[in-house]
Amino acid sequence: MINELTVLHDDGVLEVPVSLAGAGNALDRDAVLAGREALQAVLRGRLRAGAVLLTGRGDNFCAGGNVKSFHSADDRKAYLRGLAHDLHGLLSDLYATRLPTVAAVRGWAAGAGMSVALHADFSVGGPSTRMRSAYPGIGLSPDGGMSWILPRIVGLGRARTILMGDEVLDADTALRLSLLSELVDDDRVESRAREIAVDLAAGPHGSYAAIRRLLFDSWSNPLHDQLHIEAESISTLAASPEGIEGVNAFVEKRTPDFRAARG
Repeated sequence: MINELTVLHDDGVLEVPVSLAGAGNALDRDAVLAGREALQAVLRGRLRAGAVLLTGRGDNFCAGGNVKSFHSADDRKAYLRGLAHDLHGLLSDLYATRLPTVAAVRGWAAGAGMSVALHADFSVGGPSTRMRSAYPGIGLSPDGGMSWILPRIVGLGRARTILMGDEVLDADTALRLSLLSELVDDDRVESRAREIAVDLAAGPHGSYAAIRRLLFDSWSNPLHDQLHIEAESISTLAASPEGIEGVNAFVEKRTPDFRAARG
């Protein structure tokens, strides 16, 4: 337990809730700040985590911002800016850790909740999973990096219709659009997401970090530069403890032990 909300499990999975039971599973500011505290501890070397598991503690993953709190704020502009700042700090820290991320998307992932789910490398949903941007319905624009990540997943044209049409995406549609990576029974969403996170935590951290970096950098790099970066990356990893273990295990026809290689 890093704080009262986040948990670093013995298997290296850092569990970060983004919503709590009550208030319709709205994005919870205390949970966001607790998540930032834990991720910053990873960045500073005070915690050793191998993967991040994003969860919602209730019937839904996260139903978006608490609109009633928007309504009651004395200065709505300042209040929303503060909420966005906290959420964006969490996401920035998440990317900075370079850790593979899994989201257990049970029930609704709306507004900021949908944004957060889209930043996960693996997102597990169930038949009850629903996604909705929800911003036009209250006259607002996206936050949580949705305008950045959604078009990278579905393309600009489809992103426009999803956002401006305020579409409700059922589980099958979300899976087809790659907004979810896997569907299981509703009562297995959390356990399956955790299984994936455990496997990732035991896997080759350097390889995962390089894959994520290469994919995101490819959007702004010309092919010649990307090829050079790929060559540098694969050669560097080949001399790393994980890379040595992976190649040796392949030749020796055994399962690699990346955790032991890391020491």
